[in-house]
Amino acid sequence: MAQRAHGAGLVAIALTDHDTTGGVPEAARAGEALGVRVVSGCEFSVKAPWGELHLLGYFLPPGHERLEAFLAGTRAARQRRAEQIVAHLRRLGVAIDLADVMAAADGGALGRPHVARVLVERGVSTDINDAFARYLGRGRPAYVEKPLPTLRQVTDLVHAVGGVAVAAHLGDRGTQGQIRQFQADGLDGLEVRHPSHSEATERRLAALAERLGLVISGGSDWHGDIELGDSHAGLGDMDVPLEWLEKLEQRRATASRETVAQNRKDDP
Repeated sequence: MAQRAHGAGLVAIALTDHDTTGGVPEAARAGEALGVRVVSGCEFSVKAPWGELHLLGYFLPPGHERLEAFLAGTRAARQRRAEQIVAHLRRLGVAIDLADVMAAADGGALGRPHVARVLVERGVSTDINDAFARYLGRGRPAYVEKPLPTLRQVTDLVHAVGGVAVAAHLGDRGTQGQIRQFQADGLDGLEVRHPSHSEATERRLAALAERLGLVISGGSDWHGDIELGDSHAGLGDMDVPLEWLEKLEQRRATASRETVAQNRKDDP
């Protein structure tokens, strides 16, 4: 990843895999050798009024006991959900195994897209969208609800370990009222630049962030070259100003001071 980023002319990247910081140390070492800064992060899933919100935690310390315990629990819940989905599919006569899904995830956090890939590979579905439409989407016969923490639980965790919490790719769901509520629950910023956001959406979210005192970020949401499309771009395809990273760092310093002050207040 660091080599690809260097080849694309990037000076900094954030590695925010779902529910793990496992890839960060190796990426950071490779980046240091190439002159590419690797920001340690993670992408969490939390409850939202519409179902699920993705939350980006930046500047997270890999190996932190509290953080890793939380992420291990999240990954275990993902595996239980995958087991239940596979069981539903088998009852429907679709003969796939959990091992197939785990192979598709290739060490990453298990999710419905990996089940969908297996369905496509086996010829059960014509493509990923078909797999969700027929089997895996909400209300479909193999759908299983995902257990999710609250936003406050995750922002408290992110702040406790010295990180910053940013709402990912909100799109049209990012209304001022909703963002104010998220801010009350500890949100630090908004991802405004994303492949799924139009220029109008980006401008609107950036204006809201400025009005509410939130920081902004952006990214390609690169999941590897096999997953591009409307929701993902190639590594280096999104122009994200270095100034945004600098302001995230400033917010990190502020959040850290606030956390220390709160801890002293709670434990005089």
